[in-house]
Amino acid sequence: TRDGHRSSWTETVRLPPPDRSTLDPETDELLSLATTPSGDTAQTIAVMAHSPALVEPFLQWAMALHTSTALNARLHEIVALRVAHNCGSSYEWDEHVGWARRAGVSDAEIHALSQDPEGWATLDAAVVTAVDELHVDQNLSDATLALLRDGLGDAAAVEIVLVVGQYTMLSMLASATGAAVPHPGGER
Repeated sequence: TRDGHRSSWTETVRLPPPDRSTLDPETDELLSLATTPSGDTAQTIAVMAHSPALVEPFLQWAMALHTSTALNARLHEIVALRVAHNCGSSYEWDEHVGWARRAGVSDAEIHALSQDPEGWATLDAAVVTAVDELHVDQNLSDATLALLRDGLGDAAAVEIVLVVGQYTMLSMLASATGAAVPHPGGER
């Protein structure tokens, strides 16, 4: 395992992305925008191109959720990594290590996200607990929701639920299709 991270069921590509030369120019251009920290096309989005009509709306949603929100980039990446850990998605974990570092998440914090969440600041601990509760129960406890609302505000509390849902979906897509695991943290 990588930093205690569970690996997905398979490390074999089960459904490769479509050949880019067969895609319409708009979809091909969108795939060029959906990159990992290393600059490669994100395999989850490339596989999504089997259904080209989904690519643009998904990318618009993902961009809005990542850049135009009440949840800062650091907390967004903490959520993404904890979801990847909980879902056992090597693909999402390795991709988001690079994004997390860029957002100011330390290597020690990245490692801790693959372990039991101890020693975190109260607000960070509440975010990790929220991800875990949503993974197990698809719900938040009253106490966790109150901590999120008090510490981050209502908009960020809602967004955490949506970010967990997005990365759970992408983790499922990566695992089900056997998306090729990127170089950890965008490093080659």
